[in-house]
Amino acid sequence: MVSVASQTQELLRALDGVVGTADGRIKVDATTVDSPDVDRLVWASTFGGDDVRQAARWLIRELAASRGILPASIQDAYAARGRGEWSGVTVPAINARGLAYHEIRAAYRAAKKMDGRLVVMELARSEMGYCKMPPSEYAPIVLAAALAEKWDAPVFIQGDHYQVDRKKWSSDPEPEISAIKTLINESVESGFFNIDIDSSTLVDLSQPDLDSQQKPNYETAAELTAHVRDRELPGNEISVGGEIGEVGKQNSTVEELRAYMDGFKRRLAERGGYKGPSKVSVQSGTSHGGVVLADGTIASVALDFDTLRDLSRVAREDYGMAGAVQHGASTLPDEMFHKFPETGTTEIHLATGFQNIVLDAASFDPALKDEMYGWLRDQFKLEEGETEQQFYYRQRKRAWGTFKQPIWDMPEERMAPISQALEDKFAFLFEQLAVPGSATIVERHIKPRKVEVAPPASLAGI
Repeated sequence: MVSVASQTQELLRALDGVVGTADGRIKVDATTVDSPDVDRLVWASTFGGDDVRQAARWLIRELAASRGILPASIQDAYAARGRGEWSGVTVPAINARGLAYHEIRAAYRAAKKMDGRLVVMELARSEMGYCKMPPSEYAPIVLAAALAEKWDAPVFIQGDHYQVDRKKWSSDPEPEISAIKTLINESVESGFFNIDIDSSTLVDLSQPDLDSQQKPNYETAAELTAHVRDRELPGNEISVGGEIGEVGKQNSTVEELRAYMDGFKRRLAERGGYKGPSKVSVQSGTSHGGVVLADGTIASVALDFDTLRDLSRVAREDYGMAGAVQHGASTLPDEMFHKFPETGTTEIHLATGFQNIVLDAASFDPALKDEMYGWLRDQFKLEEGETEQQFYYRQRKRAWGTFKQPIWDMPEERMAPISQALEDKFAFLFEQLAVPGSATIVERHIKPRKVEVAPPASLAGI
């Protein structure tokens, strides 16, 4: 069996000319790195032994930084949006689940071709669990994808839906809040400088007035926001998102937004004047992944664009935020997407539609898919009245983590059509969301700083 130390040395030998030493320090040379080098590194950062993973992750971050590819906060761009200094773009936030490296590469290729740079890569707390992909793994994947595609701008890595589990919170709030704080710590250390706090699960509609209904939400959001702010580095203010309406529930209102934000501001002031969120997620008629009918098709959606327009306007004019955020949108009809920039929607979260492209592709290994579906049948049960098509559509996201490596290792002839289909879909969506030309917004407002990270022990003495 090859030792961990030998695995690290083998990786470094394969990167001869890219990694070396000078003046007793490890040096990287990104001018010589090519796509196969990056492929090797990111695979090692995901599937290698512990020491190999740590070495590969550090090398990816250093190589990306040497090319000017730095994890960044979108905060200053969103603050400028709140001041009215730019408009007309809805920022896509892409939840790259399984096949994350290949998906993110496809997104960056599509964005580069249209001079678009306002693109966010994110992963939710729940996705990190069933994809078995913690922040320390996801951030290097994003940076490696940018490096492989010769991205020439900062990367925005976001923690999506850092959501409070209502049942756990109701039983004992402290362990649940502590778990999210621990996740925030790991995220910031890994390069997540954008974090969406979702305590909308705690809204209590049984209460008699809006402030009382939103109080558990804004109090918890304020506590977690203060925790985020305490972990910021000088000159690197994190973009924090809040949420007033749980996706899939009733549509949000301006009055709810005011109740949430006014309470949020009071609690932050009481804690010493911490800065509040840069945006707020609302409910406007969608649900995560869409509503699946008995035959496996997606039900039509009555999306309330007036809600998005009104809430975005109030968020900007009264609270200085960038505007409202739309969740659960990737399975919407194509003809809807151009409306989001028109209504002033700041950000749109896209996930399941890309998962569908991968898993429903004709080139996806059918034997592997059968194995995945068999595992799902063993692990989960059909709900009462649910068809098999509904079951697989609802549950198949949970197979990503268990089957991550065989999916990643599919041969190029199977992978290439999937990557192209993803790129084509990204190109369409980015056009609809007015992403082309957004490089100028990033250049004007985003000035990231490199965060120095010490090399891991596995690279000592190379």
